[in-house]
Amino acid sequence: MKLFVGLGNPGNEYAMTRHNIGFMVMDHLINKLQLSGEKEFKKGIIIKFKYKNEDVIILKPQTFMNLSGEAVREVVDFFKIAPIDVIVVHDDLDLPLGNIRLRGKCGSGGHNGIKNIVQNLGTEDFKRIRIGIGKSMYAQGADWVLGKLNLEEQAIVKPALEKAACALLDSLSMNYVDLMTKYNTKDKPISETSDKDKPN
Repeated sequence: MKLFVGLGNPGNEYAMTRHNIGFMVMDHLINKLQLSGEKEFKKGIIIKFKYKNEDVIILKPQTFMNLSGEAVREVVDFFKIAPIDVIVVHDDLDLPLGNIRLRGKCGSGGHNGIKNIVQNLGTEDFKRIRIGIGKSMYAQGADWVLGKLNLEEQAIVKPALEKAACALLDSLSMNYVDLMTKYNTKDKPISETSDKDKPN
């Protein structure tokens, strides 16, 4: 079983904030595949589906960002998912807005949600999809990541949501090294063939 985790903060007040890009990717994927059946599971919201004969769980932790690992740990333990089969999607200050980078085992990069996942899983051996939110000359730290994307920024981010969703689906049938080669190439157009396949 595979686990796709989108990081964010629950509640309408955090909708469309930069820190919630992980949630946005999961919502985009759910809409892309026309999935239904979201339900509460312990400290998160999950939806289960099958795609190309792979069982997959989408998780949106409801613990707030800094405790994301608690929700991830509960799902991993209950469904007996290996950390190597987990992909976490999160925002990244060090990437330009709308850029995405796939990574394998690596450090947290200062991201508190990732730090907490590492603490709870006891390993860094899970995969990440980082989506750039850029930096501002006028806002720092929490003020920036918790700020809402304006309409212009939303337009820049929208293709990244599709690209990340396609990367998640491709991860179910591709070696992760090959996946990184495909999606980390700057401005490489991404085929929409995945969109033609529906969950079975």
